[in-house]
Amino acid sequence: MDVKFKEQLDGLLEKYTELLIGESDPELKEKVEAWALYSFIAKSLPPLAKHWNDTYPDAKEEMKALIAEIKKMNEELRSKKSN
Repeated sequence: MDVKFKEQLDGLLEKYTELLIGESDPELKEKVEAWALYSFIAKSLPPLAKHWNDTYPDAKEEMKALIAEIKKMNEELRSKKSN
């Protein structure tokens, strides 16, 4: 991929992370990227996500924890904004 495109895509991910959970740093961006990719795959190709979950049950549990963490951070951000 083109370097400029990679930088622009990284900026998009950074802004999405900030809007989704209220802050952005490299670790949070990586978590949101993993969450977004998994969510897309689970919605567009459920059998592939199921196969991955069955093949890697430890990774499935880690993904569930990651999803819960992002959901909690998003709910906290929404709560702050509504008050």
